[in-house]
Amino acid sequence: MSDFDYQQLDEVIHSRIRLAIMAALLSVDEAEFTFLRDTVKSTDGNLSIQLRKLEEAGYVSTTKSFVSRKPVTRSRLTAKGHKAFELYVRKIEEFLKQGVQIEKKTR
Repeated sequence: MSDFDYQQLDEVIHSRIRLAIMAALLSVDEAEFTFLRDTVKSTDGNLSIQLRKLEEAGYVSTTKSFVSRKPVTRSRLTAKGHKAFELYVRKIEEFLKQGVQIEKKTR
């Protein structure tokens, strides 16, 4: 496993809540803030902060509007976000495969 450079993992995605947000957004075209909050079991404040970090990285885009005078925030993965998530998953798979190979060798 020493050949795997863990620093290749995307630091922006490699946070439990940001990973959960990205995974949730991967399955939909866009999601309302309340859907994401409930899906990832986050507080409003923490979700806002994590979405902002994903936005700053260019992985998520967010739009704000009003529906019946109530603010509605919707988020979606960008093309850059899709690519970053796919790369992240590939890197994790490589990391896990190397761990399995080491496990087999030590048995």
